[in-house]
Amino acid sequence: MELRLSLFGIKRSIDLSRLARYRNTVVVLASALLVIPLTVWLLRPAAVPDLAHGNVAGARALVTGWTKGDMIVLVRHVERCDHSTAACLIGNDGITDRSRSVAVSVGAQFEHLGLDRADIYNSPVMRTAQTAGYMFNKVGVDEDWLVHCRGSMLRDALAHKVAGRNLILVTHSECMAQLEKDLKLPTDTLGYGASLFITAEKLQAPRMLGFIEASDWHSVTTE
Repeated sequence: MELRLSLFGIKRSIDLSRLARYRNTVVVLASALLVIPLTVWLLRPAAVPDLAHGNVAGARALVTGWTKGDMIVLVRHVERCDHSTAACLIGNDGITDRSRSVAVSVGAQFEHLGLDRADIYNSPVMRTAQTAGYMFNKVGVDEDWLVHCRGSMLRDALAHKVAGRNLILVTHSECMAQLEKDLKLPTDTLGYGASLFITAEKLQAPRMLGFIEASDWHSVTTE
């Protein structure tokens, strides 16, 4: 079949049978261009859930796991002084004076969950020690694994987890990101004082539950 065209006296012909031969190839290529991005999107790791802002199912799972003593939570230190223009609490390597109230507020939320069956550790860096002191009235020492955590955060956390007791780790954003990597999840930098919750009901198969930013605890609801 041939298509004849004439424009301004110029005549051309197109062999449609030749185009038809390539039709299937064109269709396959076009389909691939659509399917490949869709497949990548579907197979990408799921984002870490936000347990606040009306995530009732997530908040209920947190309370249930906490009651059983199945939780591991990584808490990021509050605002560091050397990254802020705000007044320091004590020393340039610690937290800001204004962030004390944030630490106390987050600590009250954990007190509400219950700390009678919780083991609390913090990295030896000044900002995490100060954060732990204001959050939990407890400061640990010599927990270098909570700052030197590259490639080992999940393993070390599980090694310190005691059955039937929750584990609270006051640490750094890099260690929180490492734990997400260990669980094969996309990494994100959470804010100062944020909490990242992992359920370890089965130590051999820990899973991410979600996160709560320091300022979002008021929006956490189980109703």
